[in-house]
Amino acid sequence: MQDFNTFKKEILKGNIVYLSRAITYIESTLKKHQDFADNLLEGLLPYTGNAIRIGITGVPGVGKSTFIESFGIHLINKGYKVAVLAIDPSSQKTFGSILGDKTRMEKLSANENAFIRPTPSGTSLGGLAYKTREACLLCEAAGYDIILIETVGVGQSEIEVANISDIFMLLMLAGAGDELQGIKRGIMEMCDIMLITKADEGNENKAKAARNEYAKALHFLPAKDSGWKPQVHTISSYKNIGLEKTWESIESFINTTKNNGYFYKNRESQNILAFTRIVDFYIKQHFFNQKETQSMLEDFEKQIANQEITPYNAAKKLIKNIFNI
Repeated sequence: MQDFNTFKKEILKGNIVYLSRAITYIESTLKKHQDFADNLLEGLLPYTGNAIRIGITGVPGVGKSTFIESFGIHLINKGYKVAVLAIDPSSQKTFGSILGDKTRMEKLSANENAFIRPTPSGTSLGGLAYKTREACLLCEAAGYDIILIETVGVGQSEIEVANISDIFMLLMLAGAGDELQGIKRGIMEMCDIMLITKADEGNENKAKAARNEYAKALHFLPAKDSGWKPQVHTISSYKNIGLEKTWESIESFINTTKNNGYFYKNRESQNILAFTRIVDFYIKQHFFNQKETQSMLEDFEKQIANQEITPYNAAKKLIKNIFNI
């Protein structure tokens, strides 16, 4: 690793080579890399917080990557620098990941004002990489104005991305069955902007019908703490239809929430939540790395497998033995 000052200087200049290396150190499990990344983030903290963080989720096949490429280019043409943090699902068997977002976003990845970082989800809850928030901070320090965070799909991941984003966007398909069937109320409640994708090639009427149905459903949900009324738009990423309207809604959301103070309160809450989760992570890591814990775990696992004890009682006894409580 090169020295701290060089990294800081180059990242502030927008050097994507050093930015990529820094994110790699953040994601590393090696202690020397973690220590270096922690110190680097601390030094860059005064230069962060100025970007708009947009969380994007939706079912597989809805066109998230296609939308992000078209929307990213649209934003760059308006004079913004755009970073994309795309979370790729990791195999639960091999823990490997394809990391194919750069190949799916060829035009955007070739643009000098764009930075695309595919990241394996690993074992993180909901498929959202554990260090994504820290990667956002590095991108902000490197001068990116807008950060698009793409999750692996609808599930627990939308909750995770909402906890590190300023605005939450949900992409939906039209004509895929009952428009409201199977849609969790929790997702609808978190949604700030909903986009009905693929509104082209004869699918325009279906997309408009879906937009009307979702708009009605959102209207009946409880008022959001942000004071914002969720909006629904139809888009075509291939024909660049609806991209400007989407951006206008994002700008309106940011202006509304900054004026009423929600934007800043939300970021404060997210910082505190990140703190408690990191504490929880390191406590668990320390706990399970203890030799005494590992020995007891093996004994209890055998007892559980042989149905000599319930998992619940085994957990209680393990905690009692370790902490004497």
